[in-house]
Amino acid sequence: MHRNRCAMLPKALPFSVPNLAINLPQAWRSPLAWLAGIWAVLIALFFADWRDMAWQWWDSSTYNHILVVPPILAWMVWQRSPQLADINPKGWWPGAVLFGGSMLLWVLGAFSGLGIAQQTAVVAMLVASALALLGPKAGAALTFPLFYMFFLVPFGDELVPLLQMITAALTIGLVQLSGIPAVVDGVFIDTPAGLFEVAEACSGVKFLIAMIAFGALVSNACFVSWRRRIIFMLFCIIVPVLANGVRAFATVLAAQYFGAKVATGFDHIVYGWFFFAIVIAIIMACAWRFFDRDIDDPFVSAETINASPLLSRLERAGLGTVAIAALLGAVVLGGTAWAKAADALEASLPKQMFLPEVKGWKRVDYAPNVWWEPRATGAAHRLLGSYADTAGRKVDVFVAAYAAQGHGREAGGFGEGALPVDGAWSWLSPGPKQADAKSDRLLAHGHTARLVQTTYRSGALLTGSNAHLKLANMQDRLLLRERATVLLILSAEEGPKADAAQVVADFRTAAGPLDVWIDRMTTIR
Repeated sequence: MHRNRCAMLPKALPFSVPNLAINLPQAWRSPLAWLAGIWAVLIALFFADWRDMAWQWWDSSTYNHILVVPPILAWMVWQRSPQLADINPKGWWPGAVLFGGSMLLWVLGAFSGLGIAQQTAVVAMLVASALALLGPKAGAALTFPLFYMFFLVPFGDELVPLLQMITAALTIGLVQLSGIPAVVDGVFIDTPAGLFEVAEACSGVKFLIAMIAFGALVSNACFVSWRRRIIFMLFCIIVPVLANGVRAFATVLAAQYFGAKVATGFDHIVYGWFFFAIVIAIIMACAWRFFDRDIDDPFVSAETINASPLLSRLERAGLGTVAIAALLGAVVLGGTAWAKAADALEASLPKQMFLPEVKGWKRVDYAPNVWWEPRATGAAHRLLGSYADTAGRKVDVFVAAYAAQGHGREAGGFGEGALPVDGAWSWLSPGPKQADAKSDRLLAHGHTARLVQTTYRSGALLTGSNAHLKLANMQDRLLLRERATVLLILSAEEGPKADAAQVVADFRTAAGPLDVWIDRMTTIR
């Protein structure tokens, strides 16, 4: 017998839309009213975070797909409404504990200036408050919609460097396999038709993120088997990455016959409108025959949920709606007050800072072949200068000192540090590993390369890891401890007569321990 598979169509509901409020089950009226009110208050209180997210949804092509997530969420709840009508919501204090964890995440994000932590937290607050007001059984029925709410968070920028390197590796492999002579250096591919850069926009991150969200939706709507869901999600992750490598190769191949300018313009049209639409169609065509959910199958079973011994035991941890609301309010007030107190903390810094003397090296005029100036928004002090040794080898030094870390003054924030987003320099590849620094290679105008090593200093911490810096900043704010943060970038241009990595290494040796070197600059005299 033929089976209509994949429950992607709306089913008949126990109430009509015009009479929704009238026909809403009595047990749901008060909890939903409280939930709507609390969500409205939370969105208003954390409006800055929601505004920043909404702006990214609208303004960034990487996150445009999130604009359809809210209607998808409404559709998923709509699909489950017949079963929800047979479940009685109840206040549940463990949900308030989860809400407290979400508030703590927001506080930590505010302490460190980590926007994605704050944005994840404000979404988690909505999820946790729903569990607190509706209880574990209603939460079980709404598990996937509540999980899917986290796709409202614009994430994925962290994957760009990795995806750039993967795309470059796939592209050069296919280019060389086709017989076109080419060499690759990081994310730059040199061919007879010209020099191609696998830029951030070409990394494929926007399609990968959208495919993960799309894959999660299809996995839930069209599959019952967890094995099939996992396999489908793997396809939604692997295929877009491979397809992006093929797309980049096609651009290079077209450039050999039609010229780089024509190929690049054609690539933008194909990439934006046709190529990945075809990829989605191929994935869905391959998966269609494996869909194992009948179109009439409900997404959840109210009977199973109501009969669950585990959920019944969890439901015993009940609490009145008014008490839940008061508890959530107390958590919000405490968390925001704590964040405000920590935000007022600032460490003392000297009125002026100077680059120290380094044995065997002397200060010289800063005159790079291509202008390079790191960004340090919100820093109290910024120093940019050059040192040269007796052989004429040069090292450029950038220092920025912050009295505190927070919104608008983040040493490791997006676009901050060695590679401002609007400069002439592009990220080329990771540089040689350095224990206490993040090492990167940059390229300007296709021919001028530069090694940069970024180090952060906060208290006793000396690291090249932005994550470690964020954790240290969080700890300081949690303890209401005033500590300065210093950003140090050592850099040298690469050239035929001097290896940049060796030049920087020799300068570090002459300067001595970097922690002592940095502390000498920031000590109040």
